[in-house]
Amino acid sequence: MSMSSLHPAQVLLDAQAGAVQRLPVCDHYSGVEERMRKSLQLQAAMMAEFGACVFDVTLDCEDGAPVGQEQAHAKLVAELARQAAPGARVAARVHAVDHAAFQQDMDIIAGEAGAHLCHIMLPKVESVDDVLLAEKALKRATDKQIPLHVLIESPAAVHRAFDIAAHPAVQSISFGLMDFVSAHGGAIPASAMGVEGQFQHPLVVRAKLEISAACHAHGKVPSHCVVTEFKRPEVMQAAASQAFQDFGFTRIWSIHPSQIRPILAAFMPPSSEVALAADILVAAAKAKWAPISHQGVLHDRASYRYYWQLLERAHQTGQQIPEAASPWFVSASS
Repeated sequence: MSMSSLHPAQVLLDAQAGAVQRLPVCDHYSGVEERMRKSLQLQAAMMAEFGACVFDVTLDCEDGAPVGQEQAHAKLVAELARQAAPGARVAARVHAVDHAAFQQDMDIIAGEAGAHLCHIMLPKVESVDDVLLAEKALKRATDKQIPLHVLIESPAAVHRAFDIAAHPAVQSISFGLMDFVSAHGGAIPASAMGVEGQFQHPLVVRAKLEISAACHAHGKVPSHCVVTEFKRPEVMQAAASQAFQDFGFTRIWSIHPSQIRPILAAFMPPSSEVALAADILVAAAKAKWAPISHQGVLHDRASYRYYWQLLERAHQTGQQIPEAASPWFVSASS
């Protein structure tokens, strides 16, 4: 097969302003030492199973560090990040920028393990000013370029979502459901934090759509909030599917190992669509990305872009890529 020497991502995404970056669809959080170690072991095992890193592990300082032991916990997080398997994606959630341990977290974790971190998560971000403070703290701690992920948890922060998403250092925005609901002083019922209510209450729905739209407008990754259900995989999978299909979130948090595979299944495109995408893109590459007709349907770069993103999502969820298109993913797996 003779295909264009240009990679689809170069041809198709460079032409689209604000093209959304691609990250694993699952971001798994753990903060207790035993669970952090088990999370990293599970990540390594699933990397071997799927041939790709299909979820991030975020080591948590905000909810993980015992009060008064923030320094020791940050050192543990840095040590675990340095010990992670080759190719693993390991992140850290530090304390909020106004917390006494924030700069210490940055100095220890980014300073000692910056080369091993895929990103740093900032909780309770209220405005671009918080991002600027974090960027300054990060530069003080390390010369490594580490993307920042931010967690929006208040009505005011939702109002500023587009400004926050526009900042170059921000790679992803997550939604903090529980704090968002409690910030309304009882005006939103507790049911809106549940697996069904969070997709129904108008204020919560509006907040999710604002965050998703802001991210897509600026080429950032919208990451959906926690779903507390972990005993019924089908419920977790249905919630993740709804977050993706109805709200445009391309990533979701996991807080229990049992949630990881249902999340992957929710974001996994059907094998028939993967095969179609590969056929269209291979034919397009042979045509040097000019318009083509495939099975009686006309395609150009707009549809090529869609099918390339579908193939990327298949790869991120551990699906086997059809042989004809697999060379495009060799570098991503190595």
